[in-house]
Parts: sequence; structure tokens; C-alpha cells
Amino acid sequence: MTQAKNGDKVSVHYTGKLDDGNIFDSSVGEEPLIFTLCEGELIEGFEEAVLSMSIGEKKTVIIAPEKAYGEPHDDMLLEVPLSEMPADLELEVGDELELTNEEDEPMLVIVSQLNDNFVILDGNPPLAGETLTFEIELLTIG
Repeated sequence: MTQAKNGDKVSVHYTGKLDDGNIFDSSVGEEPLIFTLCEGELIEGFEEAVLSMSIGEKKTVIIAPEKAYGEPHDDMLLEVPLSEMPADLELEVGDELELTNEEDEPMLVIVSQLNDNFVILDGNPPLAGETLTFEIELLTIG
């Protein structure tokens, strides 16, 4: 039986869960996820899990933060005076904003703290520091 290997274009269905069992993402009932193995398109632990799977095979894997989105870093927290934010912007903790970094690339940040003078914007990936569980089914190898 053919097994997925480096460079193969594959399609999978997956469900991603946090430690508490909450689902954070799933392709089930939607279009499958299509990607080329080992091109760095996805988190390392997910690609490693698909390697050597056969068409129709299902597996559940637990991926530690270092093979997922890494640990959160304090240097990805940005404290901004509210006076420097657009006056018409109504902020709440949990809001997602898109900023532009020094290289003029878009960067997603989340409002993590807010007070009368400052807002703390978190540029860490939302799943940084999380251990992730994926249920994966390999559908095709192209």
C-alpha cells in the first residue's frame, strides 16, 4: 500500500482540539486540506504525522508546542499608548487587529490587555504554548 512521503501532494480531513477537548479547527464537512508534505506549509508535528500514512488511514496525534506554534514570547507583546491608536477604534480584549511590521508585512495581533492609558497587543500565534490533538484521515496522495 502506498504511503505518504516527502514531496507528495496529499489531502486530509482533520479535527484539531485543545487539551480541554474544545475543537479549534476542523475540515470535516468542508473541503479537505490539500498540501505538499515537507514544504513547511503546516506545523511540523502535523506534517510528521501524515508522513507514512496510507490512503484511508486515520490516526490521532498529540503535538507539543515545540512542534506546533512554539511557546509564547514576551518580545511579541507590544504596549501602545491609547493616544497613539485611532480615536474611532473601539477596542475590547480579544479583538484581532492587523498591523504592519518594519518589513511592511501584515501582522495579526490580539488585544490582550486594556486600561485607560495603554493597550497590550499580542503578536504571538493564538495557539502558541498549546498542546494540540489532531484526528487525521489521509484521503489522497497525488
